[in-house]
Amino acid sequence: MTAVSEIKQKLAETADKDLPEVISLFEDDERAGVQKLLESARKRFDRLQQEIRRIDALKEYERKYPEYDFICGIDEVGRGPFAGPVVAGAVILPKDCDILYINDSKKLSEKVRDMLYAEISEKAVSCAVGIVDAARIDEINILQATYEAMRQAILRLDPVPQILLNDAVTIPGVDIRQVPIIKGDAKSISIGAASIYAKVTRDRMMLEYDKEYPEYGFARNVGYGTAEHIEALKKYGPCPIHRKTFIHSYI
Repeated sequence: MTAVSEIKQKLAETADKDLPEVISLFEDDERAGVQKLLESARKRFDRLQQEIRRIDALKEYERKYPEYDFICGIDEVGRGPFAGPVVAGAVILPKDCDILYINDSKKLSEKVRDMLYAEISEKAVSCAVGIVDAARIDEINILQATYEAMRQAILRLDPVPQILLNDAVTIPGVDIRQVPIIKGDAKSISIGAASIYAKVTRDRMMLEYDKEYPEYGFARNVGYGTAEHIEALKKYGPCPIHRKTFIHSYI
């Protein structure tokens, strides 16, 4: 008879999708410890099935346009911070995309975002970012800078997208068909992927800026106007990546 500890280890090492096969090997084992382990494994598998259904529902907008092979999700990160760039992500996922756990990037932990960034990079048909820095934001305003970042990201894609699913906005100066979707990063798998791609890119940039300007806490606040950040602004003044039009009331 297999020891309970061995069964526990085997279940722990089994991928969620393969759990039913392992469960079937031990379901006749009446030991309470084994049954408890199997119940936990069944819950793991049930959570996987729920996630598969959620992701399938997240493809609703993509399914509306079966005539297009290259559907691109567009989203931005960094419109509100006091410092750093605004970053737009553009992602074309394959029709049979099997990436789980995609969601609005703000709803995901850093660990999950990093994992998904790597998977999106590997499996996407194409993905790109557009980056507009603080000086340009001050020059043309944050809305126009956001549009500029989105246009940059679209132009860097290969192949050229045939339709754009955008998080809430219609981007001026773009000839490709656009579909703005309110709260799109939580409703479209393509927009959610773009949100994650942009968020991870920008967060990593802010970590690098933190090394250059450590007094502002960019590694923690990623440029947002936290109390700590505002105090640093008052004490040290702005650095080169601060948006002067955002911080004039604090300096």
